[in-house]
Amino acid sequence: MVLFIEYPKCTTCQRAKKWLDAHEVEYVSRHIKEESPTEEELKAFHQKSNLPLKRFFNTSGQSYRALGLKDKLPGMTEEEQYALLATDGMLVKRPLVVGDTFVLTGFKEKEWEEYLA
Repeated sequence: MVLFIEYPKCTTCQRAKKWLDAHEVEYVSRHIKEESPTEEELKAFHQKSNLPLKRFFNTSGQSYRALGLKDKLPGMTEEEQYALLATDGMLVKRPLVVGDTFVLTGFKEKEWEEYLA
């Protein structure tokens, strides 16, 4: 059983959900805008993922661009970045898949097959 954090209107999230269903992966779905990840969750996800924190940002999203984060992120501490991500679920890269020993950001079929299939 994995936690699938998604924005249901997102076409990538819809494709990812179809992939999970097709591969019979059990998951609990969570709406990223209605129940955004907390700072504590984001820290735990980041540590478990072994990914750079920047991979948790939805760099193609409107919120990211509106806040000018491309230029601001390099000067921010990790704590500031966690706090910022926790303020708006739409800043978070989606979908997020959280398992016992891994966290996946975005939908990359090859990566998902490695961890979920």
